[in-house]
Formats: sequence, structure tokens, C-alpha cells
Amino acid sequence: MKRGLKRSPVTVVLLLLMGLYLAYQEGELWFQKDGKVSTTTSSSRGDAVHRAYDNRQSDVQVSGKGEIIKVLPDDTQGSRHQKFLLDLGQGLTILIAHNIDLAPRVPSIREGDTIGFQGEYEWTDKGGVVHWTHHDPAGRHPGGWLEFQGKRYQ
Repeated sequence: MKRGLKRSPVTVVLLLLMGLYLAYQEGELWFQKDGKVSTTTSSSRGDAVHRAYDNRQSDVQVSGKGEIIKVLPDDTQGSRHQKFLLDLGQGLTILIAHNIDLAPRVPSIREGDTIGFQGEYEWTDKGGVVHWTHHDPAGRHPGGWLEFQGKRYQ
């Protein structure tokens, strides 16, 4: 007589839950706010900023471009920073914090302008912050930049 492999219902449920957990950890599934399972992966959002936001990652080198939706007052506490909010599309906005003690200010930016960037992304629940949009005088950190109307500010 041939013996088949028998598993108790508890074992089957545990194996199924373990498989779902591993798939979730690998980013192959995620759960929408309405509780439904989506097969859209976080990596399907294209660029590094969207992936970093979806995966709640920080200290990630990113580049991209977006539309300025709000020019904020400069941060003058400590190192001075030019600040503005960018709309990157697909429902994601980020804060750009450009150190104007180390790099030139980007002049005459306004809401509706498109600007390119490269820097280091830090996750926040509001979309995240990109900083290090300048050179590193010590040469220990990858340099970043802002690009506006064909000119690079680094």
C-alpha cells in the first residue's frame, strides 16, 4: 500500500501563513488600505524614490525630477537650506532640502517649475526628504545636485 503524505489542517494553515509572510517581506505582495491583497509590487512604481518610499527606506541615493508645488522659506537654523516641495507623480510628494552653505541657491524657482535632483532620500510618512543635493567637501559622500533650466547647482 502506498502511503501518501498527510498534513493536518493546522500544518497546512501554518505553511500558508508562512508563505504569505515571506512573500510580503520580499515585497511580492502588499495589502491595500481596504484590506485586499494586491499583486502589484512596490518595485513596479519605477524609480528609486517611489521604491524607497514604498519600502520605507532611508539613506538611499536617488535622482529624478518633479514639479515644484510649494516654495518654502529657507531653513536658517544651523546650515542654511533652500526648501521646496516636489510632486513626483503617482501621489508622491517630497521635500527637497538644498544646503546653500555648500552649493549655490537655485534662483527664481516658482510653483509649476520642473526641477531635476540627485541626493540622498530619507523616508517619512509624508513622502520623504531628499538632501545632500550638493558636493561633499570632504569627498566621503556621493555628491548630489539640482538641475534647473539647463544649469546644475552642486
